[in-house]
Amino acid sequence: MTVAILQPSYLPWLGYFDQIYKSDIFVFYDDVQYDKGGWRNRNKIKIPNGWQWLTVPVKMKGRFGEMLYEKEINNKTNWREKHLKSIQQNYVKAPYFKDYFKSLEKIYLKEWKNLEELDVTLIKLICNLLGMKNKKIVYSRELKIEGEATERLVKICQLFKADTYLTGDAAKGYLKEDLFEKVGIEVEYQNYQHPVYNQLYGDFVPYLSVIDLLFNHGEESLSILTGKK
Repeated sequence: MTVAILQPSYLPWLGYFDQIYKSDIFVFYDDVQYDKGGWRNRNKIKIPNGWQWLTVPVKMKGRFGEMLYEKEINNKTNWREKHLKSIQQNYVKAPYFKDYFKSLEKIYLKEWKNLEELDVTLIKLICNLLGMKNKKIVYSRELKIEGEATERLVKICQLFKADTYLTGDAAKGYLKEDLFEKVGIEVEYQNYQHPVYNQLYGDFVPYLSVIDLLFNHGEESLSILTGKK
């Protein structure tokens, strides 16, 4: 049993979905403090002269210390229309644009109040578009598990009787592997090898939102993303 635990992010990159693919249970780690300047409310798409951010504005003033699941979107500007236009303008000539744009558009036509709800809705949609329709996904806030840092991750894995905890390479800098070893859980670092695939606009740009891959490769996207091709 492999468990992966990640914070919900906005239109995540390929490695995020690789963790979902490789896990038996995927946990949205949403009862942690919102990290300003992270990936929770933004990601990158390709444009003719490089890449650009798509950023969801969030309410920050007087809200220090809010949990991720509490973070509200600032709808004073029409960011949804802006994002839709940016996606359409930059990917309309992609081979599979017509196959996926309408599904995304339906989500952006709805007004969202909560950032996590938006992120999770998009992630679940993309999972379906990639062909991962039956993954078991849970929310850490619903598990009511307490503890500090690694200790809490261990308890979540134990709850699901996991024998493997899958995590990104960045965790090597803070994860206390001995706490997993004590309870017989193996730590597996993802070591994600980013694929090179056909894109619009010249030289390849890595670490973009997964929608870049979908629009360019359609049904082949999951096999490219996971290196199974």
